[in-house]
Amino acid sequence: MSRDLTLHDIIAAGIAVAAGLAAALVLRVVLRWLGERARRTKWSGDDIIVDVLRTVAPWAAIAAGVAAAAAALPLTRAVGHTVNQILTAGVMATASFAAARVISGLVRTVAQSRSGVAGSATIFVNITRITVLAIGFLVILESCGISIAPLLTALGVGGLAIALALKDTLANLFAGVHILVSKTVQPGDYIRLSSGEEGYVVDINWRNTVVEQLSNNLVIIPNAKLAGTNMTNFNRPEQKLSVTVQVGVAYDSDLEHVERVTIEVAEDVMQHVGGADPEHEPAVRFHTFGDSRIGFSVILGVGEFSDKYRIKHEFIKRLHQRYGTEGIRIPVPARTVALQQAATEAAIPRPRVP
Repeated sequence: MSRDLTLHDIIAAGIAVAAGLAAALVLRVVLRWLGERARRTKWSGDDIIVDVLRTVAPWAAIAAGVAAAAAALPLTRAVGHTVNQILTAGVMATASFAAARVISGLVRTVAQSRSGVAGSATIFVNITRITVLAIGFLVILESCGISIAPLLTALGVGGLAIALALKDTLANLFAGVHILVSKTVQPGDYIRLSSGEEGYVVDINWRNTVVEQLSNNLVIIPNAKLAGTNMTNFNRPEQKLSVTVQVGVAYDSDLEHVERVTIEVAEDVMQHVGGADPEHEPAVRFHTFGDSRIGFSVILGVGEFSDKYRIKHEFIKRLHQRYGTEGIRIPVPARTVALQQAATEAAIPRPRVP
């Protein structure tokens, strides 16, 4: 110390700390009020900014109060410089985390507001967060007087070794970015792999793709495997799709009457059952002379893949009831087995008579 500590110095330092705490409390109350106003707006970006400021601003006020208290005390130049560096590093670390939250939150908001970008894919959010935190870490080191040039050089030299050690991880990372950028798969799409797994894509992160099956089970698929396999996307190029139901009627049926009744039932299902595509025009196509029936296909339209089960369920119920009312018979397969008595008796061995 350049001089002795006095009661006046202690009082001044206490007032500075108290002022910082009071300012932090006031800022927190004000920002809470702003947060309530921000939640009433349609844009979610202001909610993210206010939420982050509620964390950063009070800590900045406390750090300012501590810095003012340190300036009021008779500290040596070295101690004062160390205290200022610690406070600066703390505030910058808090600001870095806050900036990472703001930018990643804005990236998520923009992604959710655009139909062509993955709204639930955390890979872009994670890359953004890591990049901002890395930049903040380097800035903190530079502000503390630590040269970052040797660190960057070491990272450049060791990048090859890191890439070799994390070959599979990097392959999954770049595969995930490629999948999203090429718009092959987006969260919310219903996909089916050549290996048989199918379901809704819930998320695409830096390592794997999460697929939720209709049974609510999760299938975890590495991004590299997903990018290199044959896959059917039932949401591309559009979400609506056709569903085919196989039906058969007896040979003595009036096919014109069968077609007219089937179309009426299908149109009723298209207009009054949830999940159906009301703009779709049903079609009937006869295709087979079977063993006991004339087979035909009924083509229906659904809004998305999971709706096809409910649509087929309702259509079969209503069609069966209508066929019963109209007297249209759906035959049961029958087979006639003819046995030749003489051949049967000749095939049975008879005992020898001594």
